[in-house]
Amino acid sequence: MPTRVLIVEDEPEFLRRFADAVIADPDLHLVAAVASGKAGRALLDAEAVDVLLVDLGLPDMDGTDLIRHAVQRHPGCDCLVVTMFADDAHVMASLEAGATGYLLKDARNERIAAAVHEVQAGGSPISPSIARRVLARMRGAPAPTAPAPAATTVPAVAASASPLSQRETEILQYIAKGFSFETVGEVLGISPHTVVTHVKKIYRKLAVHSRGEAVYEASQMGLL
Repeated sequence: MPTRVLIVEDEPEFLRRFADAVIADPDLHLVAAVASGKAGRALLDAEAVDVLLVDLGLPDMDGTDLIRHAVQRHPGCDCLVVTMFADDAHVMASLEAGATGYLLKDARNERIAAAVHEVQAGGSPISPSIARRVLARMRGAPAPTAPAPAATTVPAVAASASPLSQRETEILQYIAKGFSFETVGEVLGISPHTVVTHVKKIYRKLAVHSRGEAVYEASQMGLL
């Protein structure tokens, strides 16, 4: 089945560009291309989509609110931000809301379609300049360390019954924030291939098939 894409973008030129990029790809299906957050919310309530491609500066609501609604309504939906905002506040707010990718509007049309495929494959497409900022922000924080039993980052009850190893839980926590496999590997000092291997194990243990589903199931189990 083609990947179902909903586009929410208020600028006509970009709305047309993004829609054309989706329509030109035979493996993608454009559910709708709308110019307001309210229209996007209504469509999400009426129909399941695989990928929400959304701007942050919508005329009637903050794009992060629409991302939250999409994730709550359809836990398996990937949210790909395409925006003009490149500051830390917008980037981190989007990732915390549940975005799985963050591109700037200078991305070429073919990059848009490729990014949709990438999020569906479990990746986190992020514009290079944004990725560097996120990585620099993370490097400025204390390096991740193994939590002591009395101060674990995972609830004690969940930790004792968790099907995930400590490293798998650690990786899932980074992925839940929208970081790419390459970025996770940089932070943890392991190769992207090793990250992918861990992610496949996470999917198998949680009986899921996408990052969105993994984050949802882990949250329901108290692992995040």
